[in-house]
Amino acid sequence: MATSIRNNPLAALGGLLAAGLLGVAEGAPAPCANQEIVLEGKPLEMELRNNNAVLRDVVITQCSVRIQAAVADIKGGLNFENSHMTISGDVRITAEGGSLSSDKAVVSFRNKLISAATITGTPAQFEQKREDGTTARGRANTIDYETTNGTVSFNTNAFLAYGRTEVTGQQFVYNIRTQSLQRQAKPGTNIGDGRVRFVIHPDKPATPPDKDKEKKP
Repeated sequence: MATSIRNNPLAALGGLLAAGLLGVAEGAPAPCANQEIVLEGKPLEMELRNNNAVLRDVVITQCSVRIQAAVADIKGGLNFENSHMTISGDVRITAEGGSLSSDKAVVSFRNKLISAATITGTPAQFEQKREDGTTARGRANTIDYETTNGTVSFNTNAFLAYGRTEVTGQQFVYNIRTQSLQRQAKPGTNIGDGRVRFVIHPDKPATPPDKDKEKKP
């Protein structure tokens, strides 16, 4: 029996993506005026029987969050209520003034909102332009970004540098809204012994005056 387009949203996905449009049902209020999720991409595979799809050159946007990748693997249809989407290949995520890049990521949706993204790479990387004019740069094997509280958790071989400060350890959490480190992640998620190493570099020493120039002719 032929698959019904009405009962299977992936059956109509190719046409929607070709037009660059994908409507999303209304959800709970979000921090921005328009909380719709927009998904754009080129269909590579459409498996209608199991409601799966593979898309190329994918861009996902919602509010200030923008996610792009070479490939997206969709399992079980486009359900933004409580689902996950695996993306890979030149993954880039921008949100709240920060950016993340990696080889692979799993994007989580909850209540029709992008709730989190777990990115992995060799390594996964983070960058944010700070209010003091410096740039925070970090890396780790895995980085977890949570949209609700604006935190970026660095896990395994973690490194972060901002201003004159360098932080290394197996796990620590940086808040991109307050632009500062905060207490450890959720209980039960600690990696290693929980120790973190801080290195505070001194201010650049002043250049001593040139004695030759001070001499009078």
